[in-house]
Amino acid sequence: MATNIAIKEQTMAERFTGKVTALFQANVGEVALTSFQKRLAQNYFIVADSVLKKAEEKRLKRSEQYRDKLPVIWANVNMDELAQSVVAAARIGWDPTQENHVNLIPYKDNATQKYNLTFIPGYRGRELKAKKYGLEVPDDVVVSLVYSNDVFKPHMKSFKNPVEHYEFDITNPFDRGEIIGGFYYHIFFERSEKNKLVIMSIKEILKRKPDKASAEFWGGEKDVWKNGKVVGKEQVEGWYDKMCHKTVFIAAYKDITIDSQKIDDDYLRLNQLENDFKEVEVEREIAENANGDVVDIKGEDVMPDNETLDAEIVEMDNKNDEKAEKGPGF
Repeated sequence: MATNIAIKEQTMAERFTGKVTALFQANVGEVALTSFQKRLAQNYFIVADSVLKKAEEKRLKRSEQYRDKLPVIWANVNMDELAQSVVAAARIGWDPTQENHVNLIPYKDNATQKYNLTFIPGYRGRELKAKKYGLEVPDDVVVSLVYSNDVFKPHMKSFKNPVEHYEFDITNPFDRGEIIGGFYYHIFFERSEKNKLVIMSIKEILKRKPDKASAEFWGGEKDVWKNGKVVGKEQVEGWYDKMCHKTVFIAAYKDITIDSQKIDDDYLRLNQLENDFKEVEVEREIAENANGDVVDIKGEDVMPDNETLDAEIVEMDNKNDEKAEKGPGF
């Protein structure tokens, strides 16, 4: 039995790599994948296989009344769509086995009765994307949080000050106090007049926190369950500092203007994948509430905005960090 499963998985891996290879040959004109691209294809298969297995376990845990009848297995995956996504992501350099590059999320396409895997970039993935497609990419980007015991003094651009800069002193590295904000600084070594300093208050950072933020990551209260019932609340410390830092980091790279002349099919495809994810999240929200009370949803409030999506990506990245600390899960 174990041998048959191993053979089946090997066959799927070969089929997956073959799809990716064919697409590279058709679109790039290469005779074969480079060793780096071949390794990325294998990494995407390993991660996708793990994601599908977890999704199938989750499907089977649902009561039969609400369980989707279509198993989340390789036989039900849209391989053409997945291979095209792998090609686009590989060209940017996203590696799913590297921390915070890209998150793979399966969802069912009711039109095809197949599962697609959407690719949502992590904060490092956004950095790589911005560097490849940016109009004026900074030579360096500084991202930092500011605490109540720190000394932070910005010097904004003016007719007396042609170069934006700042003074930042951590007076007590072991007791910096509470987070009061953050900043990012775009640095251009040869054109320092283009240097850009953006300051974010803690209020602005927390505006990007999702409404249903996980206490495990943002901190706060969470339900305590026992025998299938909520029996109380507990306070969770979470990873509040890390979540705030990643939120500022994402803002720093989203602030790099995209060069329209660099936009290619890969860029358009990966943007479409993010939009697909947003639409699927809306449909899932509706489905989860379909058998409960009537939910009145205004049209303009249905689609999650980019800031909400970014905050959810920060949570995904933190889950990846947590997995990395525990070791590989497959």
